[in-house]
Amino acid sequence: MSNIYDTANQLEREIRDMEQFQELSDTFTKLKADEKAYGLFKQFQEFQISLQEKMAAGEEMTDEDAEKAQALAVEIQQEELIADLMRVEQAFSTVINDLNRIIMTPLRELYQD
Repeated sequence: MSNIYDTANQLEREIRDMEQFQELSDTFTKLKADEKAYGLFKQFQEFQISLQEKMAAGEEMTDEDAEKAQALAVEIQQEELIADLMRVEQAFSTVINDLNRIIMTPLRELYQD
């Protein structure tokens, strides 16, 4: 019988070798090389984190937050490198979701009637 952690570590290595992960890594490297685009990306990330922290603390999104979110969304949509990253990230996310569905099959089956 194999060790489940060995299997998980093998899966981690295989994910790194996947075409979708390589494309994501290359796209992110290109984004980081563009100071303006990367700065906007970091600003967006920080804003998302601040909203998540607010929600976790039970606070509601303010009108100011909504306006800032809208303004950032407009800027991000206009930045081709960020749009590319989001497209590639979505493709990679599909693979990860598929893997999660497969891994969680025993638990789903356990609780099914």
